[in-house]
Amino acid sequence: MNGFSSAKLLAALSGITVALVLGGCGSSGGDSAATPPLSAVVAPLTLPGPYAVACSNVEQDFSRLAPGEEAADYWDGVPSASGAPRYAADLLADPANTLSVTVTPPSDANLYGSTAGTQVSYIVLACYPTDGANPRADYPLPTGSVVPHMQIGAEQPLFADAAAHYPVIAFSHGYGGSPIASQYLSVVSMLASYGYIVVAPFHGDQRFSDLAIDSFADAVALVAHLGPFTVLQALRPRSMSATLDLILAHPQWRDHIDAAQIGGFGASLGGETLMLMGGAGLTTSIGLSSTQVMVDPRLKAAVGYVPYFGQPFLPAFGRDGQGLDRVTLPYLAISGTADKTAPIAVTAQGMNRLAGTRELVSLAGVTHEFDVASTNDIYTWTLTFLDAQVRGNPVALKQLATMASVAGGGDDKVVIPIR
Repeated sequence: MNGFSSAKLLAALSGITVALVLGGCGSSGGDSAATPPLSAVVAPLTLPGPYAVACSNVEQDFSRLAPGEEAADYWDGVPSASGAPRYAADLLADPANTLSVTVTPPSDANLYGSTAGTQVSYIVLACYPTDGANPRADYPLPTGSVVPHMQIGAEQPLFADAAAHYPVIAFSHGYGGSPIASQYLSVVSMLASYGYIVVAPFHGDQRFSDLAIDSFADAVALVAHLGPFTVLQALRPRSMSATLDLILAHPQWRDHIDAAQIGGFGASLGGETLMLMGGAGLTTSIGLSSTQVMVDPRLKAAVGYVPYFGQPFLPAFGRDGQGLDRVTLPYLAISGTADKTAPIAVTAQGMNRLAGTRELVSLAGVTHEFDVASTNDIYTWTLTFLDAQVRGNPVALKQLATMASVAGGGDDKVVIPIR
């Protein structure tokens, strides 16, 4: 296993498991006495929000698909059977009018491997609050989903209020997904319906590593192939930061954005991505050393749904989560108690190390997936946190200080209280 013996693996697993048991999963650290009692059961938000939603141009030519191919293979960056590269850009029908960025990773082979110093391209979806009378058609996808009120050609965005400056959410999907995969597109649209401009790159993860993280066995396999997985993880926050550069400078968008109000939402590996964007150290060796990838101070707060903080024997942010020690990014983690891909115990250990505002909410019995029964819980927690920490909404700030759970839905509970 790449020079890492089974004995060493078991020793590392045992040591970290002991640390988790001793550290506990629900402790709020030394500031528990100063934390106000969490007793408020709040009503769920109305879904969707008050705004209709429209999106940028991602028009594609699906006639380019060969027999047996699926569009999602390109969206996810899955190589062909012969090993030929595939990416969403290969299907674009109107690339000149599709948002895109190019990232040049620093010359650090430890983090970026063979991509260091090269150019890596990403296409980007942006969705935003629009006028309810927006006449543009929804754009159908072969999955059965639609991109709502999609711009065609060089059409300008049609904002709900052309004079308003909207907050932004940087959206990072999970491993092997894309912003227009059905489960993620619905989240992007829901966030935009609450008055946010949501920007989401197609990470194309499988261009860099084809190892899944869906189980404990997958995580063990990563130990033997850590290099490509490190590259994948380190590139993600770079693409997110480049996406912010793009949207803040783009003539169609820049005058409609409040650059002081930028938050993030990430699912699974996307939750890790935003933490790395906020300055966390990424595990870069089987010895569990960690290296900071970047710090983007424009990101004011982030929410991770079933966020990937790693496995007990291979934490994402260095040994015992030490790569999180100096991170001040306000962060809400919403984790499932039955999640074996992103175990809540590992997440709790990392959350307790954060230096800034943090809170961990558990969803009882939820695995590593979007839990339909908890839909209202997930969005109510997410939007309350982002409204408080990104928008500085005083009503949301006050509610967050005593919020214990959301009425109805799944069984949500605060594990680490907000501080």
